[in-house]
Amino acid sequence: MSGTGTNHPTNNPTPTPNATPTPNATPTPTPAPSVIVVGSGPTGLLLAGDLAAAGVPVTLIEKRPHGISNLSRAFGVHARTLEQFDARGLADRLLATGSTLTHLRLFRRLTLDLSTLPSRFPFLLITPQYEVERLLEARARELGVEFHFDTEAVALRQDADGVDLDTRGPDGTVVTRRAAYVVGADGHRSAVRRAVGLPFPGVSVIRSMFLADVRLAERPEGVLTVNGEGDSFAMIVSFGDGWYRVMGWNRRHEVPDDTPLDLAEVKAVARRALGTDYGMHDARWLSRFHSDERQAPEYRVGRVFLAGDAAHVHSPAGGQGMNTGLQDAANLGWKLAAAVHGRAPEGLLDTYRAERHPVGRAVLRSSGGLVRLARAQNPALRAVRTLVTAVLHASRPARTKVLAQIAGIGHAYPAPRGAHRLTGTRVPDVALAGGRLHEALRGGRFVLITPEPYDGGGAPAERLAVERWASAGRRTTVLVRPDGYVAWAADSAGPGETEAALAAHVC
Repeated sequence: MSGTGTNHPTNNPTPTPNATPTPNATPTPTPAPSVIVVGSGPTGLLLAGDLAAAGVPVTLIEKRPHGISNLSRAFGVHARTLEQFDARGLADRLLATGSTLTHLRLFRRLTLDLSTLPSRFPFLLITPQYEVERLLEARARELGVEFHFDTEAVALRQDADGVDLDTRGPDGTVVTRRAAYVVGADGHRSAVRRAVGLPFPGVSVIRSMFLADVRLAERPEGVLTVNGEGDSFAMIVSFGDGWYRVMGWNRRHEVPDDTPLDLAEVKAVARRALGTDYGMHDARWLSRFHSDERQAPEYRVGRVFLAGDAAHVHSPAGGQGMNTGLQDAANLGWKLAAAVHGRAPEGLLDTYRAERHPVGRAVLRSSGGLVRLARAQNPALRAVRTLVTAVLHASRPARTKVLAQIAGIGHAYPAPRGAHRLTGTRVPDVALAGGRLHEALRGGRFVLITPEPYDGGGAPAERLAVERWASAGRRTTVLVRPDGYVAWAADSAGPGETEAALAAHVC
């Protein structure tokens, strides 16, 4: 696949056209300005829906044929992601598809209590990824996203005004589509990432794992059952509809991903790790995979962006991969919409990489650390695991920090020097005089929360909602971005200062 970019691009290199377009590509008229999203996993679907909700024409390209279920390994939706779904009016519908888990067990001796999280969703929602995709696809279609399944991105070229993306359809015909921006949300083998010449450095953490969706003759006691014994590890999670996801590995049987897998092997590993296989039967899906830790050095090359697994992949420990990608989409969507509509202040699109790349790196480190400690064999690493367990047992602040990181609510974005202490932090679903913050965010707008009545300074209602604190004791004025983070705040702001902040941030 050909394209622009180098192995070490800057955040915003000058885009240059590719001199070698795909042979026999047929141009197709595309509404301009618009965005093409490549990949219809959770990240791409959320992003496409957000853009469409903001009035941006969106085309979504997916290599898989429609109706082919994406039976991937993700099955957990964390608190911060549920908050984002709530801000779109989707949380209750997603909650109805699964069951909740309030305790996470690590290293057999340590249990983390999710019910202590400062969120309306103090738990992990157990639901298969295809339920997340089903909900987000329905929303995207309702908002007018144009879908092209069984269609592969094969090349791209970009110039100062837009991107030409060559796509190959099910009949083999190559069509060139033009858009203002292209987003690669097409997974760890991202064709878009390759097209712009970005490397994907990293290592394999676990060389051989398996997944299976099965039915059980005997029901485990809890929603999640997990244990390791010797060289074997197994985890069983209930989807709540009679199907169970099994994940595991056998350190003494590490084989390539394409090695055939049968149910007998899954049951044998489960018996060694858990003491029983719970009468597994009727497997509807069996798959091998390996777990990598990789991250692209840049998330943007000119008018092309990366999000989700195209930008970063992590070990499955903590169930943070899908959730991190969804947060990428929530961060990028409103910024791209502002750029398409010609309202983005200088440098706004560069903040996507500045804010999300450190989060991806932090998730890489935390999930990698968890899986390495869980698999510890040598005495030194086992001693570290014992120490970590003891510290978390003894220190509530340490437990709170770990929980917040895993649940996604503990991440904050960089703030300019001299900014208010709240700038860049997540805003929980605080009570407002007119309802809740997540309800106010549902229009995809900024939300200004004030202690006194304010008329909005002339900002259009479709871009700014003005709300008052429910409590008269709160005096801080806070401007919340569409993704639920603080853009600006002041402990005592006059009308002039507030109007200046709105002019600088609301787009």
